[in-house]
Amino acid sequence: MTTTAESGTTKPAVAPPGVFATLRQTPVAVRYLLGGVLINQMGAFVQTFLVLYLTARGLTVGHAGLALTAYSVGAVLGTILGGELVQRYGPRATITGAMATSAVILALIPTLSGAGRFPVLLVAVALAGLATQSYRPAASVLLSDLIPDEHRVMGFSMMRIALNGGAALSPLIAAGLILLDWDLLFYLDAATALGYALLALTLLPKVAAPAADEEEDGPQPKASYATLLGDRKYLAFLASVLLGSVIYVQYTVALPLKISSEGHPTALYSTVLTASSVILISCELKLTSYVKRWPPHLAGGIGTALMAIGVAGYGLPFGSWVTIVLCTVVFVFGVMISGPTMFAHPATYPAAVKARYIAAHQAGFGVGLALGPTVGVFAWSALGNGVWWVCGVVGLVAALCAHLGMRGTPAA
Repeated sequence: MTTTAESGTTKPAVAPPGVFATLRQTPVAVRYLLGGVLINQMGAFVQTFLVLYLTARGLTVGHAGLALTAYSVGAVLGTILGGELVQRYGPRATITGAMATSAVILALIPTLSGAGRFPVLLVAVALAGLATQSYRPAASVLLSDLIPDEHRVMGFSMMRIALNGGAALSPLIAAGLILLDWDLLFYLDAATALGYALLALTLLPKVAAPAADEEEDGPQPKASYATLLGDRKYLAFLASVLLGSVIYVQYTVALPLKISSEGHPTALYSTVLTASSVILISCELKLTSYVKRWPPHLAGGIGTALMAIGVAGYGLPFGSWVTIVLCTVVFVFGVMISGPTMFAHPATYPAAVKARYIAAHQAGFGVGLALGPTVGVFAWSALGNGVWWVCGVVGLVAALCAHLGMRGTPAA
């Protein structure tokens, strides 16, 4: 309840709009943008199926693993390149160019996967990762420019739903394509990338990042990564993202090793994956409609801490299937609390540096996802079930970094 000074009357406080009200207030261009993200993600087969594809075509496991590493390195560098391209050419041009380039390279991979062409294939796969991931900073910048500030966190939650929804449907589509022809994976991936490029070119507005002298009055930040390296708060935020992503990936690396070593049926892991996907897709928007009212440093810190508690719970000595499922639920709720706010946080910085801050965030997340599997396998080999307690401690450090790094107003 609120009281006006003039009349002394009491009026009910106006609650922030919920999920459907926010969707109705979302600009049409944002819906096109998110639709393009969903379509592109539904055809994103390379990183998931590259090793299986190349071994099916006669390459060794070592060569296939090297190709996947090349793709991952290209993907991390692609986010940095994407931030630079957005700053120079604007988000729409970056999305169009990145997706069109990705389509051409992906369509060539089946031809290059033959015997004696591995060096060329390695370069093509790295360039595919570079081009494919270059669009992400552009999509985030455009989303932050188009959506009202009060809906920013909800908007980024919608983008996460589009990414997760596409990722959930992608393996189902791939399973059908593989029955017909393995090469169709790359042709459809190229087709969805080209479709997103055409959608961006024809339906997305042209929004250019303003130059520093077009910003509001007051001291202007230098439009370079040097600004980011001197921003201690943002470096703390990036540390949280990196540590959190390394822990997050253990859910798909160390957890199946635990389930297998303790004699649980393989179906338990499938159940855990399915349950977490259903919870994320069905609950995140509704939960975000409440969490978006929290100060960002609380959402980031509390959500990351809850994620750490859920992961640490996997190390409990009474590791029944019930415990594993309950810990997964805690873990997923932590991800849903922290994820949208942390995903949106870089977009709160001034336009002169926003694209690069977004790119650095996405690169940090990508590095964590790339390092996580190796770290998880070695940690499991050395510590066994103790790896979960280590993850819990590291997660609490990540929560502290998020709390410190997101506190205050970035634009100030």
